[in-house]
Amino acid sequence: MTGIDIHAHVVPATFPASVRPDVAGWPSMEEQDGCHRNILIDGKVYRSLSEKCWKPAQRLEDMDRSSIATQAISPMPELFSYWMDPPSANHLLRYVNDQIVEFVAEAKGRLVGLGALPLQDMDLTLNELRRLKTLGFHGVEIGSNINGEPLGSPRFDPFFEAVQELDLAIFVHAVRPTGMDRVRGPKPLQQVLGYPTDVGLAAASLVCANLPVQFPHLRIAFSHGGGTFASLLPRFAEGYRVFPAVRESLTLPPEQQARRFFYDTLVFDSRTLAHLVELFGESQLMMGTDYPFAFHDQQPVARILDTFADAQLRDRLVYENARRFLKIGAMTR
Repeated sequence: MTGIDIHAHVVPATFPASVRPDVAGWPSMEEQDGCHRNILIDGKVYRSLSEKCWKPAQRLEDMDRSSIATQAISPMPELFSYWMDPPSANHLLRYVNDQIVEFVAEAKGRLVGLGALPLQDMDLTLNELRRLKTLGFHGVEIGSNINGEPLGSPRFDPFFEAVQELDLAIFVHAVRPTGMDRVRGPKPLQQVLGYPTDVGLAAASLVCANLPVQFPHLRIAFSHGGGTFASLLPRFAEGYRVFPAVRESLTLPPEQQARRFFYDTLVFDSRTLAHLVELFGESQLMMGTDYPFAFHDQQPVARILDTFADAQLRDRLVYENARRFLKIGAMTR
């Protein structure tokens, strides 16, 4: 029971009233049955959720079945609320973060918190970031874009600087991905195809901004194995070699910067997982599941053990890299 899952989500059982009437995107809950509720966004059903989202006891039982000792829990991405006015978003996210504190306390050492921030407003973000540190959070979860603005924008430098100073981790998750106008099909294709595409672009934007060089002690991880970034990177490296303008814009080659990031193992394929370890390094991959949603890896430890024979590599992916990323010691049941 040693696994550490760095990609798992929570949703509160209820939400407070908005600070003012008619806040676009404000969530609410409605009862569905004894174990499920619908989360409503602007009065429309966004997703049906099970009580595993807000009941740590149920979560711990599933963690035991999956050989997971610890989860880093973060909000469902639709709760990021970047599209709200800043005071409303701040009010909601403080509530969500406080709920995470309660979940962590109830789990008695088996959950650690990754909070959310109103990144559309830097002053509010920095205030909440400092509050999260005092509350014992191990890091924050942020979106792959902030209302369409890339993470590599200089506007977010004060945030990255503060995270590095506070010695917290950053987990990047896809949200409202670009390019869905190019995809024809049902709504779940946003998660299937749009999410990994946006995460890949987010990682690329931070390399273009030389973020790993500018903030060398920053610990930042990308969900879904970094999405399309692994496929973009060889072309990025060749472009660095061929185009002087690309080379002059980067302080270090893109593949060197990419190996300073962390990535989760949520790729649903052993060959892809092995490729990511080879490309990014044995020290940079950590286990992730996307629990408790239906589209998650139900046996992440078994997948790692089936993919790799080397015992030291298995330990790195199952728990050692995550301990280093989250700055936590050995976890016990």
